[in-house]
Amino acid sequence: MDFVEAALRILSEEHAPLHWTVIQDLALRRGYLDPFTQRDIRKNLLAALSRAAKEGRVEKREKGVYALASDAE
Repeated sequence: MDFVEAALRILSEEHAPLHWTVIQDLALRRGYLDPFTQRDIRKNLLAALSRAAKEGRVEKREKGVYALASDAE
């Protein structure tokens, strides 16, 4: 699973805005990301979230906090 897919899955499962560190932790715990096969987890996850925000797939709610774009309050 790539970084964008992992982030989107975590956000859809949790149904709430999350800080990127929580997204990273949950993705690692649930096995969506693997630090043994994927390098630079932190850097790549942040880049993926930034890219997804630019594409309109997620919203940046505040510093470091992301939500699915469909979860508008």
